[in-house]
Amino acid sequence: MKKILTIEDDAFLKNIESVKFTRSGFDVATAVTKADIDQSLATGLPDIILLDMMLPDIDGYQILQNLKADQKTKAIPVIVFSNLSNNVDMKKMMTAGAAAFMIKSNFTLDEVVEKIKSLIP
Repeated sequence: MKKILTIEDDAFLKNIESVKFTRSGFDVATAVTKADIDQSLATGLPDIILLDMMLPDIDGYQILQNLKADQKTKAIPVIVFSNLSNNVDMKKMMTAGAAAFMIKSNFTLDEVVEKIKSLIP
């Protein structure tokens, strides 16, 4: 079973994502803070990461930079899933190594699942 790590601070959205991804056949881990992310990565690497940009103690850009700088995690595809939709944010995240940038209000979770499936074997 493929594992997804969702990094999301909105509890409602995090729960909806978890249910949708589990029903779609994925093992789901969730994180809100940097400590949560570190703990999740220490217990097992995901096949893909769904990353929000706005988090309580660290921003998504810094998380993405950290993931891409670490030999253990740099090959894991990261989908940025955010409501921040300006071109500067998108370009910055894509340049930092994101596999995709999806604006939350523009995509259904079914579309997110399809994108996830297209990025992991």
